[in-house]
Amino acid sequence: MPATAQSHQPRRRRRTSRLLVAAATVVTAGALAAAALPASASTGADARGHGGHGKGHGRYQDVQLLSFNDLHGNLEPPAGSSGRVTEVQPDGTTKTIDAGGIEYLATHLREAREGNRYSITAAGGDMVGASPLLSGLFHDEPTIEALNKLDLDVTSVGNHEFDEGARELARLQNGGCHPTEGCYTDKEFEGADFPYLAANVLDEKTGKPILKPYWVWKQRGVKVGFIGVTLEGTPNIVSAEGVKGLQFKDEVETINKYAKELQRQGVKSIVALIHEGGFPASSSYNYDCDSPGAGDGISGPIVDIAKNITPQVDALVTGHTHNAYVCTIPDPAGNPRMVTSASSFGRLYTDTTLTYDRATGDIARTSVKSANHVVTRDVPKAPDMTRLIDRWSTLAAPIGNRPIGYVSADIDRNGTESPLGDLIADAQFAYGKMQDPETDLALMNPGGIRAPLTYAASGAEGDGVVTYAEGFTVQPFANTVNLRDYTGAQLIQVLKEQVSGPNEASPKILQISSGLTYTLDLTKSGADRVVTDSIRLNGAPIDPTATYRVASNSFLAGGGDGFTTLGEGTNELVGADDLAAFEQYLTANSSATDPITPPAADRITVVQ
Repeated sequence: MPATAQSHQPRRRRRTSRLLVAAATVVTAGALAAAALPASASTGADARGHGGHGKGHGRYQDVQLLSFNDLHGNLEPPAGSSGRVTEVQPDGTTKTIDAGGIEYLATHLREAREGNRYSITAAGGDMVGASPLLSGLFHDEPTIEALNKLDLDVTSVGNHEFDEGARELARLQNGGCHPTEGCYTDKEFEGADFPYLAANVLDEKTGKPILKPYWVWKQRGVKVGFIGVTLEGTPNIVSAEGVKGLQFKDEVETINKYAKELQRQGVKSIVALIHEGGFPASSSYNYDCDSPGAGDGISGPIVDIAKNITPQVDALVTGHTHNAYVCTIPDPAGNPRMVTSASSFGRLYTDTTLTYDRATGDIARTSVKSANHVVTRDVPKAPDMTRLIDRWSTLAAPIGNRPIGYVSADIDRNGTESPLGDLIADAQFAYGKMQDPETDLALMNPGGIRAPLTYAASGAEGDGVVTYAEGFTVQPFANTVNLRDYTGAQLIQVLKEQVSGPNEASPKILQISSGLTYTLDLTKSGADRVVTDSIRLNGAPIDPTATYRVASNSFLAGGGDGFTTLGEGTNELVGADDLAAFEQYLTANSSATDPITPPAADRITVVQ
């Protein structure tokens, strides 16, 4: 049975004014509320929160909400395109800005808090999981330690918090050394100072949340509740072992349930931390999401969720899609409500002003102040974060600095078909052929490719050198490369599942090994977007009745990412982990004098 953390209480001294334990066994959590200061509260020191406790307080109090999401253990500045954001300029042009790194994020957040007595820092899930080697090698203990130093108040769980299962998530919350690898230092891991919220993740046997469903921040008579959920579809995008024994409930129903509970407890200001997101009309972080009209600038699952969450919830902090947006979406009463997301990897943070009405205990939601800010690298590094990185880097260096290959240029992961996707698929195909010469092709899920390979050196290894740490950052999941047999009809169905069923609204285009080609016609809808007659293997049409031997990682082979047909394969052979296959391919096919060049990414013909 999955371990629970229902009774967890922070053990170390923290900002005591920010932590309130409500009820006997649960700590209240709530939703973020965002509103501009009403005109009646626009003057006077007390209205701004600078007065003392008691009669000196004005009716309205600004509360600062700082938020971010999808950090994924990126303590060091992320490389390549994963470490940049796009900014739209006043003249309509765009430029890119280098961003991210926990040393800089800490400085930006600490500077943002200066002068704000009423400040909360919250996150929207996926703080850990799919992490670079510096954190992932140590089961993300370094990231939890960094978030403690960052004074994170609360976060929802995300799907990646379940990569290693509920027991490991409970350890990250409560502390204790790893059950198989033990302690990495001479001190026992102490766990998270902040509560992880998992309102819609239930233990199958008890029917109760495995972690706190909600939490309440309280200071000088101001109370803001937070409810945390992950996407209901988490079991479809996490390995079966990671969610064993768990149930994932509907996001809207769960948030509405706990909003009522918070209201009964007298908490009227509520924020939802939702690890689900949307797709803005622009990739620029400072795009005016509401410019065409309220809500018109964003699409995706978060729109329907936002439209159905009770008006008792004042704001939504979201994530999962790794996009940046500050949008208003109407609540069920038709009133605008703030919905934010701060991209990923610590490249942005959101600063939202919630105006608390002391007379009602609620957020004055007549207007909103909220904006995303870039975590630029032109500020001083936070010394405590530098010390943390140095300490863990010393432990990781003997493993991470080992060269495993050479590249002639950046190999990117962007696009419908990416050069790095082709390279990984080819590596798994080559590995499969070594295990079974009858292997015909390989398929790779795009979500499993976490970072680009960059030509510029990340350390002292020299330009063009791929280190084990860089390879780990690209493929951190420790999936195995599995071989299975499929009929040609099943293979065609797999390709159609990229753009149909659960993947119709947001296609997941598999990266394919050399020899497999087809046309993707985006002018059509659903499964028809994959042109059946165009599918070829080494120039020959796929025979629906023939048998094809396919290599894929264990996540895909288990039917992950909505590819249910891949879960129906037969005659399975389980191989080594996918990073080992990638390392083996890079080592065998590159050298300092003959590096790998980026693949052309021309196997899928896209019609738009």
